[in-house]
Amino acid sequence: MNKTQVFTAAALMVLLSYVLWAGLNRPREVAAWPAHIQGFAFSPVRADQNPNEKRYPSAEEIDRDLVLLAGRVGAVRTYSVEGSFAEIPALAQRRGLAVTLGVWLSDDLVRNEAELARAIDLVRTHKNIARLIVGNEVLLRGELTEAELAAYLDRARRAVKIPVSTADIWSTWLRHPELARHVDFIAAHVLPYWEGVAVDDAVDYVVQRHRQLAAEFPRLPIVLGEVGWPSKGRTRHGAVASVANEAVFLRGFLARAQKEGYTYYLMEAFDQPWKRSFEGDVGAYWGVYDVERRAKFPFQGPIVALPHWPLLAGLGAALGLAALLLLSIDGRALRRGGLAFLGAVAFTAATALVWIADAYADQYWTPLSIGVGALFALALCAILAVLFAEAHEWAETLWVSERRRGLRPAPADAPLPRVSIHVATYNEPPAMVIETLNALARLDYPDYEVLVIDNNTRDPAVWRPVEAHCAQLGARFRFFHVDRLAGYKAGALNFALRHTAEDAEIIAVVDSDYTVDPAWLRDLAPQFAHARTAIVQAPQDYRDAAQNPFKAMCYREYQGFFRIGMITRNDRNAIIQHGTMTLIRRSALEQAGAWGEWCITEDAELGLRLFEHGLEAVYTPRSYGRGFTPDTFIDYKKQRYRWVYGAMQILRRNARALFSGAAGGLDAGQRYHFLAGWLPWIADGVNFFFTLGALAWAGALLIAPTRIDPPMVIFALPPLALFAFKLAKLLHLYRRAIGAGWRDTLGAALAGLALSHAIAKAVILGAVTRNQPFICTPKMKNASPLSRALLSVPEELTLMCLLWGLAAAVLYADASGSPELRLFAAVMLVQSLPYAAAVAMTFISALPQTRALRAAAPSIVPAPAEGR
Repeated sequence: MNKTQVFTAAALMVLLSYVLWAGLNRPREVAAWPAHIQGFAFSPVRADQNPNEKRYPSAEEIDRDLVLLAGRVGAVRTYSVEGSFAEIPALAQRRGLAVTLGVWLSDDLVRNEAELARAIDLVRTHKNIARLIVGNEVLLRGELTEAELAAYLDRARRAVKIPVSTADIWSTWLRHPELARHVDFIAAHVLPYWEGVAVDDAVDYVVQRHRQLAAEFPRLPIVLGEVGWPSKGRTRHGAVASVANEAVFLRGFLARAQKEGYTYYLMEAFDQPWKRSFEGDVGAYWGVYDVERRAKFPFQGPIVALPHWPLLAGLGAALGLAALLLLSIDGRALRRGGLAFLGAVAFTAATALVWIADAYADQYWTPLSIGVGALFALALCAILAVLFAEAHEWAETLWVSERRRGLRPAPADAPLPRVSIHVATYNEPPAMVIETLNALARLDYPDYEVLVIDNNTRDPAVWRPVEAHCAQLGARFRFFHVDRLAGYKAGALNFALRHTAEDAEIIAVVDSDYTVDPAWLRDLAPQFAHARTAIVQAPQDYRDAAQNPFKAMCYREYQGFFRIGMITRNDRNAIIQHGTMTLIRRSALEQAGAWGEWCITEDAELGLRLFEHGLEAVYTPRSYGRGFTPDTFIDYKKQRYRWVYGAMQILRRNARALFSGAAGGLDAGQRYHFLAGWLPWIADGVNFFFTLGALAWAGALLIAPTRIDPPMVIFALPPLALFAFKLAKLLHLYRRAIGAGWRDTLGAALAGLALSHAIAKAVILGAVTRNQPFICTPKMKNASPLSRALLSVPEELTLMCLLWGLAAAVLYADASGSPELRLFAAVMLVQSLPYAAAVAMTFISALPQTRALRAAAPSIVPAPAEGR
């Protein structure tokens, strides 16, 4: 990007960022907080304290809280007289505050007796205790019966001379009207958030419930024992927990309560992080003041959702510009459309990142939340890396002024080098190999030899016909059968290299199922007239796509790499070498140490080694040979597993050269393409652990729904957004760059998605093991029966059923209408798609090959012209 483009991008991002954040944070006018309110629910517990663990605040800490509230509130309501809570009446009396004293009742009868006795003693001692509340939501929790509670109430009323009641939610009073005979007033909790009422309707909802209770109990005063709104927690139907909504509700309620003449206690004075252990995350966030005793919102003036939004807007713009500058490094060929696209992606990702970080930071930190946050940060980094790599490839596929590299014209008088063609076979159908050899015999090239190396095939009936056919084809065809040859395909190719004619300058490698174009060598061998050219690569291509829908889908899936990824990689001399349709300069191969027998993807490993030696490769998208796709889904999976496992072997051995360039001759563009190319595979491996985490989280939600909250929205949106982005990219590029129809494009998407679990396994095992056996992909076999095909995906089928079952169970058990739960279920369904795709693909691969099914095969479109 030039200076003008950088300045323009910066100005646009700043403008868009401030417009966006300002629009989302428009001030809202609400009635001011009164100078004096009636009462607060009062639990003076600090961040490091927990009454359930007998860790209480000190008298000094309680007194400081009362000093903070004195002059602003007339009374406080307590919930227990255990521990230092029994000192609240005396401390409040010194600060001029009345107390509604609470007695905690539960199914622990011994504790109940101690609580009640001490409360009665306090009431008799302190004149500022105005009311006594015996039990808090004990009927709602089901820990006492109505008769048991009534007995405690009757005892308290006989023992003290102040009004006595019990506190419970408003609907509990309506279900137990007989309880009114045992109380002096109705202490009702009306919390619109728990009812799923939207904040704009919440004050009216409280008024309606108050009137309903007054009508039901006309002779008793109505006291709103708890009325409030949380600043954080899961959304329940229309009720959204936020600081702004807490401010809007409380300030609105106080104005209405003053008008209606209500007696009330706001829920509550201070945030209580300890309550998360039994109320879920939302239990910590009902305070007007946070746990550090800071007001969470302004008591006067307009309410703004995020008062610090200008800072967030500035950070979003700065990060967006930084991301764009990163994406446009070495982007001199990008047209304005490509830069605009990358700018939009960078700005959106940066804005989302700022929003996510701000949302997650706004909580009370625990070791668990720190650990989860660290894992989430790593996941976000991976998601952003994949997103930017996908966006970069998208832009460089469609919006470049010209391709930087391609086939170069050779000098007219350059001699054609002698080529040695190596064909490695292992237990292959002889008719297929003979067809490959016949195609090689038809090459329009003056000077070449063909070496066929059959390694470790035990049955002579398999390799003898091939040997005989080589003899028939003449002296340029040589056949070798070798038993107990180590190194798999790499070992066979190294054997061939040792038996190559001394004057052969170029090594060509062809898979045993490929039929090559007669012009292959004549068109591509002249590229070696350029001294630094070490590899000339033509794409893998296939000739059986019309055989059945399964092969058609595999064919299209392969094209995404060979017709898109390889072309963009070629611009920076960073292609992946393949073990077929490849030409290699012999001297470079020998100087690099020949084929690596330690790696099961010896072709890609050799290509990287040659790049490290400072040599070049050139790729042509024109097809010069076609082979067979795997016949069954399990073979398709095994092939991709081998490719991915080999990539992890290469990554582990070449980590220093790839990440820092310190140990090798790779330039920055080459390192980028190798790492970016493998990144989606690594992301599949990481995603497997997130799938297991989602299953565990869903199980915990079903076991303890009141204590375990669903994942935050910010956890769910990034993977969903990345999935949608990758899908949009695939659909767009297949249509634009390959010319595929919608049916073929969707088929390719299904085929690629179905490989995700196999890729994940290869990544994980490749990270922790050193060697896996070479897996030869069978060709020209019959399709598996349906039952056997289904048995080829037991893990995928199990994970699919688990994700579907738990998603359905979570939705069925959701009584709160929580969007977070629905989004979590949606995430699990999206996570199930790769496993469902694998099951679908194995069924498709087992279908019989009929004339009707051939209609699903793609129409073969010509490869793009060189340099397009």
